[in-house]
Amino acid sequence: MSNSGEIETKHKQKMERGGMRATLFVFVTTVFESTAFIGNAASLFIYFYGSMNFSLTKSATILTNYMGSAYLLSLVGGFVCDTFLSRFWSCVLFGLIQVLGYAILATQAFIDHLRPARCKDITLLLMNKCEKADDGQVLMLYTGLYLVALGVGGIKAAVPSLGADQYDEKVPEEAVHIPTYFNWYFFSFVIGAMIGCTFLVWVNTYRGWDWGFLVSTLCMVAAVLFLCTGFTFFRHSSPKGSPLTRIAQVFVAAFKNRNVSRPETLQGYHEITDNKDGSGTEILKKTNQFKFLDRAAIIRTTEASDTNRPWSICTVTQVEEAKIVVRMLPIIGSTIFLNTCLAQLQTFTVQQANTLDRYVIGIHVPSSSIPVIPLIFMFIAVPLYDRICVPALRKLTGIPTGIRQLQRIGIGLVLATISMAVAGYVETRRKRVAVHHNMVDSPNPLPMNVLWLGIQYGIFGMADMFTLVGLLDFFYSESSAGMKSLGTAFTWFSSAIGYYLSTVIVNVVDDVSGGWFKSNNLNRDKLNYYYYLFAGLSALNFGFYLLCSSWYRYKDVEVKKIEGESKVEMGSV
Repeated sequence: MSNSGEIETKHKQKMERGGMRATLFVFVTTVFESTAFIGNAASLFIYFYGSMNFSLTKSATILTNYMGSAYLLSLVGGFVCDTFLSRFWSCVLFGLIQVLGYAILATQAFIDHLRPARCKDITLLLMNKCEKADDGQVLMLYTGLYLVALGVGGIKAAVPSLGADQYDEKVPEEAVHIPTYFNWYFFSFVIGAMIGCTFLVWVNTYRGWDWGFLVSTLCMVAAVLFLCTGFTFFRHSSPKGSPLTRIAQVFVAAFKNRNVSRPETLQGYHEITDNKDGSGTEILKKTNQFKFLDRAAIIRTTEASDTNRPWSICTVTQVEEAKIVVRMLPIIGSTIFLNTCLAQLQTFTVQQANTLDRYVIGIHVPSSSIPVIPLIFMFIAVPLYDRICVPALRKLTGIPTGIRQLQRIGIGLVLATISMAVAGYVETRRKRVAVHHNMVDSPNPLPMNVLWLGIQYGIFGMADMFTLVGLLDFFYSESSAGMKSLGTAFTWFSSAIGYYLSTVIVNVVDDVSGGWFKSNNLNRDKLNYYYYLFAGLSALNFGFYLLCSSWYRYKDVEVKKIEGESKVEMGSV
């Protein structure tokens, strides 16, 4: 009776926590965090170039490496969440790391002797005459930057998973809300990014970088404090142990058993009968893909001690966990190029904006605020998609989410291809305007409004909405119970590789093409060819994605309630 009473109490507490009320704290935290991160990302290039006196090339490289590292470090954040800390405390830890990083940057910006003397009224040709940042100043800058990057990576892995944990995916009535949660998580990210690209960029531009970094620090302090106020509302997960270790054990055990014949029945494979293997109550059913890995679960002896050697024998659930990661790798690889396209738009669109008329309804728009255009599209599109499109698609397909995650990602990849083709057309038109008005070498803005760039950016914003939310939902839902945060981090890992790959492609294309960017003048360079090339590569990438997604098999889950509770089976998700 005491055990059943304890189970009933825990179940009641679980039902009282979580849900939409808890995710509101995640949404507000995301707004504060993305305000600081995206707002600074949109204008840090100007800080590196104008305040730290780095060259144009070095400033661009530092920014690209910083952005790529921030997303890449989400793998570290995901590993920490799943192995050592709960998702909530991981959010707090990495949030405080971001606070420290922004505080260091703010200190450097406030105190003059921690930065090189700023150049004033110096032409581009004389920039090499400016005072260089000494080793101590560079070290302080990098320390602040990469503490922020580490904090961002941890937050990106922990926060989306923390919010999704507030809905029990083993309960169909709750699981149906997980895709909706990711839609609104993305919506809160968009709101924060809009504030960052407008208000924070304005502070950096007109009040100074010292105040800008101070505002960023305060945003992260507010994010951590607000998250902590929701502690009693959250359903808290416990770390399951290292997923990387469990996956490594599968490969080692499979290799050791390579000469062992496969059993004819499932009884010949080892599976958990209690809750001690770190996988919670989730049992993954055996699949027929990657049969070599099944050897890791073959029972070779009848001795009880045989099942206590994790590097020699694994459970079927553990083997299937490893298979899930292997199946995900092609999906990760086929979505990297989308982020490479995004990196191009973020870089070149700002440069294009500098050559155009940036007055919109009488307001002069800073070039660093141009990314707000796709954010406005996404701000409108996310609620429309969630409240109108999903219910309509649900009636047509019978799928609770309207369409499956991989279908949603595919739509995003198609839109990205269209966006790059439109970008090529707009750039071709911009160059024609420059030639027609004899302004090819003129520093004055062309008689063409900056809103033309909003077409390509708006389409890509829609692509990002479909793909990013689809990837977050896909990796979270398909990951096993013991690697939800690491699975979520795969989304940001794809973004990181996309940023790094963009630099490589620009250099390779410039060398192979004979110098599409050799004149350092967009009116003479062939940026339109570059966009058309990316449109073609995006189309090829979509074909590769179709092959990968058609080959993928969704996981099949059996949920066992250990202590006398009922057993629930879930088919392919």
